[in-house]
Amino acid sequence: MAIEYDREKAALTAAIKETMPEQSLTFESGNEMAAMAAAQINYHLMGYFPITPSTEVAQYLDMMKTRGEHDIVLISADGEHGSAGVCYGAAAAGGRVFNATSANGFLYMLEQLPVQSGTRFPMVLNLVTRAISGPLDIRGDHSDLYYGLNIGWPILLARDPQAVYDMNIIALRVAEHADVRLPVMVAYDGFFTSHQKRRVQYFADRSTVQSFVGEMPSGYVHALDPENPITIGPYMNDPDLINNNYQQSEAMYRAGEVFKQVADEYEKISGRKYEMLDLYRMEDAEVAVFLLNSAAETAKDVADQLRAKGIKAGVVSPNMIRPWPAKEIQEACKNLKAIMIGERADSYGGHGGNLTHELKATLQEIKGNETVVVSRIFGVGGKDFYHDDAEAFFDLAIEAAELGLAPIPFDYFGHTPGDPELAPKRVLAPLHGEAFKSGLIQVTPNEQTGKLNVKIPPLRALTGKPKRIAPGHGACPGCGIFPGLELFFKGIEGDIVVLFQTGCAMVVTTGYPYSSHKQTYIHNLFQNGAATLSGAVEMFYERKRRGEIQVADDFTFVMVTGDGGMDIGMGPAIGTALRNHRMIVLEYDNEGYMNTGSQLSYSTPMGHMTSTSGVGKTQGGKAFHHKDTAQIMAATNIPYVFTGTEAFPQDLLKKAAKAQWYAQNVGMVYGKILIACPLNWKSADEQGQNIVEAAVHSCFFPLYEIENGITNITYDPEAKNKRIEVQDWLSLMGKTKHMTKPEYAEMLASFAGEVDRRWRRLKAKHESEYL
Repeated sequence: MAIEYDREKAALTAAIKETMPEQSLTFESGNEMAAMAAAQINYHLMGYFPITPSTEVAQYLDMMKTRGEHDIVLISADGEHGSAGVCYGAAAAGGRVFNATSANGFLYMLEQLPVQSGTRFPMVLNLVTRAISGPLDIRGDHSDLYYGLNIGWPILLARDPQAVYDMNIIALRVAEHADVRLPVMVAYDGFFTSHQKRRVQYFADRSTVQSFVGEMPSGYVHALDPENPITIGPYMNDPDLINNNYQQSEAMYRAGEVFKQVADEYEKISGRKYEMLDLYRMEDAEVAVFLLNSAAETAKDVADQLRAKGIKAGVVSPNMIRPWPAKEIQEACKNLKAIMIGERADSYGGHGGNLTHELKATLQEIKGNETVVVSRIFGVGGKDFYHDDAEAFFDLAIEAAELGLAPIPFDYFGHTPGDPELAPKRVLAPLHGEAFKSGLIQVTPNEQTGKLNVKIPPLRALTGKPKRIAPGHGACPGCGIFPGLELFFKGIEGDIVVLFQTGCAMVVTTGYPYSSHKQTYIHNLFQNGAATLSGAVEMFYERKRRGEIQVADDFTFVMVTGDGGMDIGMGPAIGTALRNHRMIVLEYDNEGYMNTGSQLSYSTPMGHMTSTSGVGKTQGGKAFHHKDTAQIMAATNIPYVFTGTEAFPQDLLKKAAKAQWYAQNVGMVYGKILIACPLNWKSADEQGQNIVEAAVHSCFFPLYEIENGITNITYDPEAKNKRIEVQDWLSLMGKTKHMTKPEYAEMLASFAGEVDRRWRRLKAKHESEYL
């Protein structure tokens, strides 16, 4: 078996291990070891934005920081594009920089990454590989990695948590080497490697790691030298750009040689050797499989079994794919009769994934080579790769070797044909039009005041109105999203088209092939929901104008955002507001990125504990105040802005009716509803309504509306003698109880002072229509 085969190699290194620095044994995941390496290196700065499955890296670093285990400045950006900008600026300022991301987050930052490599500022980025949307899938394949092949970054691969730790240390040395000076990526498989725990060795004393990576190289330009002002990233015409690209290309190829040198040095202190290629039983192999990262480990056991049957089988798996290890591949594969390459991502229409064609081109350069290459796309969306699958891959290679050709050179592996008999059947009869009209809600303009007069029945009168979202979604017990949304929708008459940005509400209602949505639903990513729905809105009115669609009444278009979506999606939302499309943007505010594991968002209040704003001896929760999205959107001069909660149902119903009228007749509406998240607020499931009610009574979350620029407080706890102290609200949640302790008195005072300042300012606006 694979373990037995490695024993001889282990024996050869045992003698020199006695003189190596002390290493400790642990049982950790890839994400934990990436964080461990970063903490031991003690980078200057990490810019990050949470996205599954890479999010844990920042979380672990935050936990370490609360314990005083590193000095890295952790900057939570407004999105991955912003995080890449933070990292680039920090690198240009001459510091050591670190980041981690996955999937669409990687794509969102993609345009920034060639800027950094093209201007030659080193850093290390961990890409925890994951399927690219759409449709949305959060499990691991290599579709994101393949987008990184042409950005000018050397790419190291890590097949297990041990390699994640080691490659992160090696990567910084490669990045900062005088012959390279490029940002370097370390890629490892999402969930397979990022979350699965394995036995790992790490250096007991971080000074060993810091000695290995060395001091920051000196003598290179940066933005913080007043005696040497420089221009970074100038405009460059074609005669110079080709020279710049040539120099970058040469640096990339040198990175391969530098990797070999650094890996040799690393072996001397760790006992672990990393070649350009991880070759298993390839000395005399006649058939082989070529796989990246974790899947290669499964194939090694199968190679052992085939060897026992007399079949000369081997496994090829690169530790580096940029630069592409062409010479090493040619040497390893020169005697092969056939090789089967499995790829976790396709290059659609290219008759094989990206690496298939690079492998074919590499083998073609061997004079007289007749190795047959078989290519299969497998494991996309995190589909597991089992022992039987590896056997099937070897069978394809054996068949090709025997025939001297591949009967089917390229195909998918593991896909299944659809069965019309198994097509999901509609459970509920479609509801539309009159079904969603109660006839009990009346909205009429008041010509004298310029505002709307709204007549709302008691809530019980609307109980017969069907819900917009069917039972059966997968939300956590006590989740406030759906009571809040359904209460809002009770105030909306007629048909809707609803768009959900990525987030908890989206994920728990649309697990393919099922959907909880009774009316038309669209999904797009965090950062572009508002723009997407605005396109649908304008297409509706244009097609209606042309007579292409016939509807009795206009749709109401609603975008639902939350889980921090108004951080990464703020820019497009402001653009949509400035264009004043006839639609509603409704934010459910649960005060964090809850769908990725309760990381801080800009809506997280000061002092609140999240998985990236921990509480410990060096920090006490989030260090800065929360973003007031309602006031930001009001500044765009849209006709109607409001806040609401399920704890004040008549207030929210009335605002929903107003929102619909403005969205159908005037322009964009923005609404923000505070909802409870018991899981991450660390509160009792049944206490959600009481907690959001207390938030209103503490004046943290005031209820108001801004109608045509005029502010109106719709519930004043002071006037009703119901105002409570902020700490009374904070004491209801586990995430904030620490703020009521004496040692956090200063933070509590700062937070309470800001709450009161915003409340007083809001009251001033309420009292004067000119504010």
